[in-house]
Amino acid sequence: MGCILGPLLAGFLLLPLIGERLVLMALSLPWVAGGIYSVWIRKPQPAAKSWDRSIAAAVAVASIVLIFVTEPYEALYGHHEVLRDNTATIIATGEGMTKQLLVNGVGITFLTPITKMMAHMPLAFLERPPKNALVVCFGMGTTYRSLMSWNIPITAVELVPSVPRMFWYYHPDGPEIMKSPLSHVVIDDGRRYLERTNEQYDVITIDPPPPVEAAGSSLLYSREFYTTIKQRLRSDGILQQWLPMGDAVVHASVARALKESFPYVRVYRSLGGWGYHFIASTHPLPDWTPGQLVEHMPATAIQDMMEWGPEATPERQFANVLVRGLTLDDMIAEQPNAPALQDDRPLNEYYAIRRKWLKPRQWGWLW
Repeated sequence: MGCILGPLLAGFLLLPLIGERLVLMALSLPWVAGGIYSVWIRKPQPAAKSWDRSIAAAVAVASIVLIFVTEPYEALYGHHEVLRDNTATIIATGEGMTKQLLVNGVGITFLTPITKMMAHMPLAFLERPPKNALVVCFGMGTTYRSLMSWNIPITAVELVPSVPRMFWYYHPDGPEIMKSPLSHVVIDDGRRYLERTNEQYDVITIDPPPPVEAAGSSLLYSREFYTTIKQRLRSDGILQQWLPMGDAVVHASVARALKESFPYVRVYRSLGGWGYHFIASTHPLPDWTPGQLVEHMPATAIQDMMEWGPEATPERQFANVLVRGLTLDDMIAEQPNAPALQDDRPLNEYYAIRRKWLKPRQWGWLW
């Protein structure tokens, strides 16, 4: 009963209401009290047990001191906002372009034009005006906000309920955008949502949470996942898959999974020179010039894309990405023996054995 009720009570009630620091204190106090009672109060202790009493007193004093001298994790950040729910603890911190989002203490994203290109590039590649789009992983809401600038219905799927509630912190117009009849935010696992919905989309853009080695992240890169996505894309629809930094095996494994799933795939390094945009479709992708891509964009989308630069014109903005193109074979060649990433072969998550910092002699030491 304790194993069943304990996690439910902690995850759905205690952590969201009072936070991890106070929960740890609350759950520790009964044990401290029980120890003090058994050593000091229950019955007189013989002289031989004086050490027990001294240790119990020291533990009690140390516990009280820790309560007053320790601080919660978010105290590491100066200006911040904190939200907690049954899924995670969210910290929004920073000012201006230095704002960050942390989920359970892990840095997830920051303000960057890269996340804008996750929206504008696939939509601009369409050979017709888009009807709708989907973004999986809300983050700061930058990609979602950029999709909304196209004035089409947008669905955003986010696993952590508190993440969209921080939208206002990163974008002052966030609350107004949320109220738009074109906006639809769903709290759900992204893959689970795609497997259950019958909706068809012109563009699906995926921005899995970093790091790329995170447990469960393979489910948003796997060949089986792409099979589901193809069922939710219209015949000429486009997938934008983001891959942050990873080693050669991760690059090759993700690239091979996309190659085996879509007949037409292009890869571009980001504006920042790190990470990769994969543009994939079952329909041939046009060879648009930067000028032609801009011609497909409404004025509001162009304005949004150029909000943070870094280029002076939208044509140069697209050119900055298009010039960084490479092929799937280039990425696969980094580790040609790596198999396609699959649900039961999450190579990105099993990385320690191939990392240089874990040498054979260290494996012996660990054993």
